[in-house]
This record gives sequence, C-alpha cells and structure tokens, in this order.
Amino acid sequence: MSSARNRELLGLIPATLLVVAGFAAVFVQEHDVRPNASLTYGAVFLGLCLAAHLVIRVRLPDADPYLFPIVAVLASVGLVMIYRLDDTLAREQAQWFVVGLAFFAATIVLLRDYRRLERYRYLIAAGSLLLLLLPRVPGLGAQVNGAYLGVDIGPIQFQPAEFAKIGIIIFLASYLRDTRQLLVQRKVGPLTIPRLKHLGPLLLVWGLAMVTLVFIRDLGSSLMFFGGFLAMLYVATNRLIFPAAGLALFGLGAWFFANTVGHVHARVEAWQHPFDPALYNRIGGSYQLAQSLFAQADGGVWGQGIGESLVKVGVPGDQAVLLPAAQTDLIYAVIVNELGLVGAVGLLLVYLLVVERGFRIAVLARDSFSKLLAVGLTTVLALQVFVIVGGVTKVIPLTGVTLPFVSYGGSSIVANFVIIALLLLISDRARREARTP
Repeated sequence: MSSARNRELLGLIPATLLVVAGFAAVFVQEHDVRPNASLTYGAVFLGLCLAAHLVIRVRLPDADPYLFPIVAVLASVGLVMIYRLDDTLAREQAQWFVVGLAFFAATIVLLRDYRRLERYRYLIAAGSLLLLLLPRVPGLGAQVNGAYLGVDIGPIQFQPAEFAKIGIIIFLASYLRDTRQLLVQRKVGPLTIPRLKHLGPLLLVWGLAMVTLVFIRDLGSSLMFFGGFLAMLYVATNRLIFPAAGLALFGLGAWFFANTVGHVHARVEAWQHPFDPALYNRIGGSYQLAQSLFAQADGGVWGQGIGESLVKVGVPGDQAVLLPAAQTDLIYAVIVNELGLVGAVGLLLVYLLVVERGFRIAVLARDSFSKLLAVGLTTVLALQVFVIVGGVTKVIPLTGVTLPFVSYGGSSIVANFVIIALLLLISDRARREARTP
C-alpha cells in the first residue's frame, strides 16, 4: 500500500530534524563553529533511513508504517547523546547503526517467509544456548564488573545474549504453537494443570537459559527472558494460573539468589542502601546508582540543557568519574539530567509507541506462531527498557542492560534492528491477509 509507505517516509522527517537540532545544540554548547556539520549529519542519517525505507517499500509494502520511523527517532536521540559524551564513541555508534540497518535489510530480504524458522526450532534453541555459554569459554570471554557478557574473536567483539534472546523467543513461539491446546486439557477442580510430558521440553530449554544467564551473571537478560516467557505462555493458553505461578517462582528465585549468590546479594544491597559509602567501591556497589540518582535530581523538570551536565565517560568504581558508564548503563540518567523530567517522559512515550505497535501487530496476526512471536519480541523489548530505566531510577536493582537504540553498544543495536525487521515481516503478512477476502 503506497499510502502506508508514504506515511512511513514522512515519519522519517522528525527523526532527521532531531539529528540536525541535537548536533547543532552540542556544537553551540561547545563553541564549535561548524555551521554545516549538523546539516551534513542529518542528511547522512536521512539517506541511511531512506535506503532502509526503500527495502521496506519494495519487499514489505503492507507492513506497519509507523514502527520504523519511531525507531529512527530513538536512534537519533542515541547518536546525539553519545556524541555529546564522546565523539569517538559516537562515530563507532554510527558505524554500528549502519551495520544494524544492513542486518535489518538482510533479515527482510532473506526471511520473507519467516515461518520457515519453525522447522529449525530445536537447532535455533541449541544455538542460542551455546551463544549464552560463549562468554564463559576460556580465551573468548572475560569478566567485566562481575558479569560475563562479551566475547572477543579477533577484531570482533559482541555480546551473545543479545542475539540469543531472539533465538529463544523463536523457539518458544514455535513450541507453544504446537502444544498450547495440550497445555490446557487437564483439569483438577477449577484449575487447568498441564501434563508434565508436554511442559518438559519447554521448561528444559527455558530452565537451561535461566541457569546459563545466572552462570554468566547477566541477570538483566535473565529477567527479560523470564518476562517474555510468561507473556507468551499467557497469550498461548489464556490461563492466568501460568503467569501467577511464574511470578511466585520468580519471587522465590529472587529471594534464594539474593541470599546465596554473592554478586546478586551485592546488587540488592546497593539497591537498598545506595548512599552508604561502605558499598561504593565494591563490584556491583552503590556508587553508580547513587551518582545516577544525583544526576536525575539535578536535572529537575526542564533539565540543564544539552551538554551542560558535568558528565564524563568512565567505568564503575572510578571515583574520578561523576557518572560511570554514562554511555551505556546510565545514558537514561544523562538524558534526565540534560533534558529534565519532560525529556525523559517524552523518551518513554516513544518507547510506549514501539510497544503499542508491536502488540498491535500481534493482534492483527492470524496464525498462532506469528502472534506468539510478535508478543515475545515486543515483550522482550519492553522489558529491556523497564529493566534499565527501573534500575537507574531505583525501582529495581540496577543491572547492566542497554537502553534499546539509545545506549552505546553494537550488539544491542544490531539485535534490536533484527527484532524490528521480524515485527515488520509479521505485520506485512498480517495486513496483507486482512485485505484478502
């Protein structure tokens, strides 16, 4: 539908204007006289988005017209904020933005019939679990701030968990499509209890993913997997007992790990007592969270202005750095400090629009696999935002995940662009089938 694609094209204009205005504001604050640079950056950004738009126009003419422009807005905010922190990191992020768009286009071109993924669900699940284990392989992974997240293979560095989350969601969507009727056939009084033989393989893969995530100490991703699993299970069965039982198990698991696992206990302590100086210098200590809260309070309602906050790029534990990991874990705190509560709320509203479009795609999808896949991918994306924003604002313990499309990180932006491509593939099929009598 050309009208849908034209709306998508018009939607790229606000994202481009944000790039131009944002870079211009940074140049003004730094007294850097570069009158044409912001226009050049905006033109390059628009050109890259237009290339992706043409791929969507040709391959997915019926896809949702708003999802990609909304993501472009988030990416524009991320590029400006990272440039404000460190221009070298911004150039690297721009390169990863290009790579992410390349993966986005490749997913659309090569996976036109995404339902073929169902045939390889066990292979995809096994590959995803192996990806999760890679950071603990000697010589490949390394411990950073108490967690095993990254893998170095020659010049290539990436975080396997970002890609593993997609594979596990694909497996769960495929398996639940086949077994959802069997999961609700056995009744004990008013309750519906599934037979263990039908839950066994599903719980095995999910349980292995949870154990692996605790093993590599990536608790933020573990929470995302758990939430996505419960959301898909509820949509597949329409039974509240599943998420209720899952939440109860989560509560027990959280209590157990908080009292028996050292690094989890340290994070909980830091969350409970962020201003205790005795906790500042520990791995997983409270210095990072305390400084985040100070930065957000300093921003107030309207913020200090772009480039006006006293922020340096650094690592947790470095007392000379006012806001550790400002470009990754705490970029939301930088946004609140410089754009205020108003800017932060605006950013969260943009994320809510992404989630709304994702669930709308799920509602429109006719086949169960597409519906469950859209729900799982959207839930994981939404929970990723909740985990990092909730941690930075002291709603939940702080964990090291990135703010999608905004935080610095190549693996995150590439994996999330693949998620958006899959949602557009589902949307195109659903809207095309809805038009077909």
